[in-house]
Amino acid sequence: MASKAAVAAVDFTRIYSTLGLGQETIAALQAFRKRHGDAQRIQAQYATQSTTIDLAHYRSVLKNKSVVDEAEKLLKEFKPVTYDVNAHVKAIETFETQAVTKAKETAEKIDVELKELQVTLANIEDARAFDDLTVEDVGNAHPRIVEAVETMVKKGKWTVPGYKEKFGDLSLL
Repeated sequence: MASKAAVAAVDFTRIYSTLGLGQETIAALQAFRKRHGDAQRIQAQYATQSTTIDLAHYRSVLKNKSVVDEAEKLLKEFKPVTYDVNAHVKAIETFETQAVTKAKETAEKIDVELKELQVTLANIEDARAFDDLTVEDVGNAHPRIVEAVETMVKKGKWTVPGYKEKFGDLSLL
């Protein structure tokens, strides 16, 4: 009963989207869940059916009592057939092994992403405020900016191309 409650509490759509599972893994899980649900419905349907046969009722209804006697004899002699389910168990174990392997690979990928995100978060937390940055800091971070400004100064260009179009002319002249 605890497993049914656990299955009901699991939000599979959230798991599929947040764990970054591959399409193959998601399809296999969905197919397995569908087969499991179908098997549960069939089992519940058969569990509600009556398994006893009222032979006395058939004796009272039918004129040919020998048919009922023969049916009763067959029922008493009936032995259910046993099936070798080892092949199915092996298939399930193989599927389980593949699922566990994929889950471990996914867990490793998630761990790597978490570490990268923690490094990024640490960089963000350790970064200086935008107001505290200096021109030298920006130049050290992006040397191309310094090169572009030096080239513009050498050529005598004191305006940035596209600045007036984007921000307008702010000069008071």
